[in-house]
Amino acid sequence: MTTPSARTARTGTSPAGIRAARFVTGLTTRTADRLLGTALAVAACDPPAALHASPLVKVLVVVAAAAAWWAAPMADARPVLTSWHWRNVATRYRTTVLPAAAIAVSAATGPALPVAVCVAALLLAYLLVTDAWTAGVTAPPGRPRATPALAAAAATAVVLLAAQAPVADTSWARLPASLAVAATMVCLVLALRGRRGGAA
Repeated sequence: MTTPSARTARTGTSPAGIRAARFVTGLTTRTADRLLGTALAVAACDPPAALHASPLVKVLVVVAAAAAWWAAPMADARPVLTSWHWRNVATRYRTTVLPAAAIAVSAATGPALPVAVCVAALLLAYLLVTDAWTAGVTAPPGRPRATPALAAAAATAVVLLAAQAPVADTSWARLPASLAVAATMVCLVLALRGRRGGAA
């Protein structure tokens, strides 16, 4: 059996060099995921407003972009969590936290309509590219790829149009908000039932 030191000596590469190569490989894998996730995070920060903001805000945008670059790649693995340590949890659910955080930041910044459309398009593209249920190696065989994409695009369009509806200052603003929450819950239940049925 060849020991790690013998293999290192044979290849002429030091352990530090191997670790550096693995680190670089980890940062450059799944480039499309990283580019979409980083663009989503930056767009959610409302770049036109961030350009004229304080230096602290600009630093926070850079930090958000760096965090998104790390978190963006798809976690294409079986849904098994070996530890509840915060690092393992963050690594496991990073592709869920990233779009959720982007939506929260975008809602807080209240960007103009063109930026909101850009955020919605990037969110849709990122979710479709990184969804292990449809694009990963663990996806059930034979599932149609076009149906989830069309459904996600339609849902994104509906949410974007609803978000732009001028009802926030009206006396009946709670009605569309309640309907939106109810529709979200129904879609979530249907999605979970579909996944459970596909896994059976």
